[in-house]
Amino acid sequence: MEKTTSSTSRRKNMRSADRERQILEETVRFFAEHGFEGQTRELAKRLGVSHAVIYRHFESKQALIERVYEHVYTSRWRSSWNELVVNRSIPLEERLVQFYREYAQCVFEYEWVRIFISAGLKSYGLPERYLAIIRSRIIRPAVMELRHDLGLPERLPSEPEEELFWGLHGGVFYLAIRKFIYATNTPEDVDRTVVRTVRSFMSGIRSQIASDD
Repeated sequence: MEKTTSSTSRRKNMRSADRERQILEETVRFFAEHGFEGQTRELAKRLGVSHAVIYRHFESKQALIERVYEHVYTSRWRSSWNELVVNRSIPLEERLVQFYREYAQCVFEYEWVRIFISAGLKSYGLPERYLAIIRSRIIRPAVMELRHDLGLPERLPSEPEEELFWGLHGGVFYLAIRKFIYATNTPEDVDRTVVRTVRSFMSGIRSQIASDD
């Protein structure tokens, strides 16, 4: 009897986990299409479940939004990127080329871009949190690595120095915005375009920081 009860419990838990995953995946698509102002009652209709089922798995709409953020953004961040940017055995430009090629593979996605923009417009605070990760793990380390390459004194990055690298980051991300927000033509070979973007930006950034210091 205990064995049967245990087996039944596992099946119920698995069904619950599957339902939660189904809700989360459909929520990602729903928010990408309608933004965070989309109503959970409409989401429930799309799922073919009652409104109460959603809140059985997620205690509030804010909790659901938080799970979407984790699923779409933080879970895709690769810890290897943190190490790559400061790996001085590889030329800095090549490190950034590798990072942005891999990064583009993660962000050039309909749901990723549209949810990110929607969250910013509706002040949910998610883009600010994500961009804080970009700043601390990519932008600031890249500035310090470039200063090292140029033989400049070690110090914390200045705001103008950080802005130069934000320009590079924005240049790559704007390709995704053009495609998924503005629905305009974008290069078919995104990988090659990203490489050219990084190399051209780095040339200007390098000379600007050297002349400013």
